[in-house]
Amino acid sequence: MTTKGIIFSAPMVRALLDGRKTQTRRLIKLPPAPEHLGEWQASTVGGPGILDRHGNETPEYPCVWHTRTGATIVPPYAVGDRLYVREAFRGPYAYEAHGYKLKDWGNKPCWYTADGEPAGRGAAFYWPKGRPSIHMPRWASRLWLEVTAVRVQRLQDISEDDAEAEGAERLVFDGEAFYAGSPEGTYRCGFAGIWSHLHTAEGEHWDDNPWIVAVTFDVHRGNIDQVQA
Repeated sequence: MTTKGIIFSAPMVRALLDGRKTQTRRLIKLPPAPEHLGEWQASTVGGPGILDRHGNETPEYPCVWHTRTGATIVPPYAVGDRLYVREAFRGPYAYEAHGYKLKDWGNKPCWYTADGEPAGRGAAFYWPKGRPSIHMPRWASRLWLEVTAVRVQRLQDISEDDAEAEGAERLVFDGEAFYAGSPEGTYRCGFAGIWSHLHTAEGEHWDDNPWIVAVTFDVHRGNIDQVQA
């Protein structure tokens, strides 16, 4: 079991808070391999009967392996892992203005972008500067996830139920744009829209059907260090 951060966009944080998101899919970066010799396949490593160099049985992990080169990629998630959510946020003016480093804030209040714009008199002044999720320190996280299942698959293998668990809404695609409000809309199409917005690099598009790791989790409110203390 490991503890580490995981980044989510503001809409996906909102879905976590609303109880609409219990899965996430992350891209698996594959090394170069011969284009016309062999292929990548889903598999597992470890498991019953497989011993490490100390003679201990090893847990079973999902992986992707290449049938020609034998290259094996194990995703960085496992059942039992604890992931603290990193999201976009703002710090109070008193600490931003005086140049305190994030590590020195020490549990000072934060405003989270997923909660919308700060309201009330002087709110914009008190919460002046937005910071991206990648800069969120562990102490500022308000949500953590406990991993309950990990799968390796192609992106387009996602089912309608899985797409709903991703926090997607029902959408349709007319060949140019995604639209809501149609009785023909599907969660799967909605997820394709989310993925297409976030992944624009070559080889990562929905139509490229890349290999991904699908992580299922339980959502917990609060800072992970308060739970583990």
